Amino acid sequence: MFFTDIFCHPLWAALSALLALVVRLQRRAIWDPQACSVRLRGKTAIVTGANTGIGKFIALDFARRGARVILACRSEPRGTAALNEIKQATGNADIHLRIVDLSSMDSVRAFAKRILEEEKALHILVNNAAVSGLPRQMTKDGFEASFATNHLGPFLLTNLLLDLVKRSAPARIVTVSSLNHKRGKVDFSHFHGQNLVYCMDQVYNHTKLHNIICTNELAQRLQGTGVTANSVHPGVVMTEVMRHYPFWVRYPFNLIGFFFFKSPEEGAVSPIYCAVSEELEGVTGKYFDSDCALVLPAPLARDAALAVKDFEFCEKLTSKL
Repeated sequence: MFFTDIFCHPLWAALSALLALVVRLQRRAIWDPQACSVRLRGKTAIVTGANTGIGKFIALDFARRGARVILACRSEPRGTAALNEIKQATGNADIHLRIVDLSSMDSVRAFAKRILEEEKALHILVNNAAVSGLPRQMTKDGFEASFATNHLGPFLLTNLLLDLVKRSAPARIVTVSSLNHKRGKVDFSHFHGQNLVYCMDQVYNHTKLHNIICTNELAQRLQGTGVTANSVHPGVVMTEVMRHYPFWVRYPFNLIGFFFFKSPEEGAVSPIYCAVSEELEGVTGKYFDSDCALVLPAPLARDAALAVKDFEFCEKLTSKL
């Protein structure tokens, strides 16, 4: 009875509310996008997965800075809604929607073809879109669906647009990865759906490791071009990335997340930092955490020989299609 009295006491509720407030304040990143005066007028940016979550807030920031922003989305209705919202919020009419399904290499090629036909420059490419918790699925290209969406699609898209990005230098490529890459493994059979365990976020973790490995190798190949490529962890963020998980996982995640996890707007801060901050001019092949700090990724992500092998493997997979 004594413990029940404590938990029901008004002082307990007040202290809990105070703790929740302190925790929420601690989530704020050191770098503040609103304090950054960088303008992007005359610049073109592409953000994948820009209709919701982190991607939408990244696109919103670019639009506020005056950029021509292309929302690369899979859903036309949701993409249109985001487009209208960003235009209304920023007053920037130079916002455009282009449809792409990153799990389909045909869709990626069609998207890239249209961009190359319509755009004269591309200064910022943010590979943000990702899925987690998908059951075992294979795409028509013969790839495991999460690997296609999270890695092969963005990998192919980046390489198809690379000449345009080079001609637009100085330019930046930002890959949204995850701290979870440290729990990932490299097994090239994974790309074809083999030797995978579909438990919680295990498949997602593998794809996020490949993101960093190939981004680092891309940075090496881009040396001297004026184009930088970096990876970033946005933090643990309350987004729709959990929509494929069962209710018993999503409910506690959302409940705990209200106090401890970042909002999509907060999660967008570190990718925006990598895309626009003046202090990162010329910085490439690095990994940044959710507080915009330069940190070391997992040892596998720093293996230069593995990076070459991984990059060439992905080139072969996507060049066949």
